[in-house]
Amino acid sequence: MCKECGCGHEGAGVTRLQFTANGYTADSAKTVEKNLLGMAGVMYVHIHAHDGETTIDYDPAKTKLTEIVKVFNQNNVDPLL
Repeated sequence: MCKECGCGHEGAGVTRLQFTANGYTADSAKTVEKNLLGMAGVMYVHIHAHDGETTIDYDPAKTKLTEIVKVFNQNNVDPLL
């Protein structure tokens, strides 16, 4: 079970990204979170807009990292990966 949200997705096949991103506003953080959670394989997203701290749990077999990065670029947020 996932320690963050209790979703049960932690483990095999799940990749966790933790990074800081520049350029979040309160609105863009909500939009990025909504768009990421709408993608196949993205199970968890948590964003702190005030400092850019971002956590994403996803299945790379279902969603490519390039597709995740594209969501940030579309919302003028720079993920410092």
